[in-house]
Amino acid sequence: MTLTPPPSHWTFLTNHTHVLLCLVRQPDATLRQVALEVGITERAVQRIVRDLEQSGTLTRTRTGRRNSYAVNAAFALRHPLEAHRSVGDLLALLAPVPSPVDPAQ
Repeated sequence: MTLTPPPSHWTFLTNHTHVLLCLVRQPDATLRQVALEVGITERAVQRIVRDLEQSGTLTRTRTGRRNSYAVNAAFALRHPLEAHRSVGDLLALLAPVPSPVDPAQ
C-alpha cells in the first residue's frame, strides 16, 4: 500500500516576490487586482507594498486617482545568501521582458 503525502501549499517564492512580479508585469494594477492574482487579502498587499516602498525597492507615483509602481532594479537582495544579486537579476529570471516580434519572420 502506497501512502500519498498530503498536498503541500508552500511555494519557493514569498508573497513579497509575487506582489513585486505582479507590479512589474502591470505597473498600474490596483491593489485589489494584485491581491486576486497573488491569492492574498488586499490588506496584506497594502502591507507588502508599504514594506517594498520603505525599503526602496518600489516607488509609487500617483496619477489622477490611480497609482503606478516602478521597481528599483539595482536594489540588492536582502538575504546574505543573495546579497550579491539585485532585484533586477531576480526579475530577469522570473519576469523576462518579451522580445519584440520581428514582422519579417
